[in-house]
Amino acid sequence: MYEQKTKENNRSVVEFIESVESPKKREDAYKLLDIFTQTTGFEAKMWGPSIIGFGSYHYKYKTGHEGDAPLVGFSPRKAKISLYFAPGDPNRAELLQHFGKHTTGAACVYINKLADVDEGILKELINKSIEFLLKTYPQE
Repeated sequence: MYEQKTKENNRSVVEFIESVESPKKREDAYKLLDIFTQTTGFEAKMWGPSIIGFGSYHYKYKTGHEGDAPLVGFSPRKAKISLYFAPGDPNRAELLQHFGKHTTGAACVYINKLADVDEGILKELINKSIEFLLKTYPQE
């Protein structure tokens, strides 16, 4: 049976951020920690070894695959900062047009540094992502 690799754990978010090699990425990670915490109202938790997540939801696909994931999150990776938002959210594409310098993946939005993007749009992306996931996967 499939075992989910990225699970919420009790590792320290601050210790993880302190382990980030680049001082600039570390500074951005602390700013993102503040933005995500204030915007979501959730306490930051580590998910797996390197994702800082906020809130959680339980998903179940038609295939029967199910698991838990953070509602939103980020990871200050070596190459870029990964921002995790809801895959499938129809509002995301429109907001990203005004977000600033970024690239996208299936569920991730990648930025080089926080100064490249609009913090107001970031907060909207966070809120819309949470709204979409809670509507798509209602908590029982």
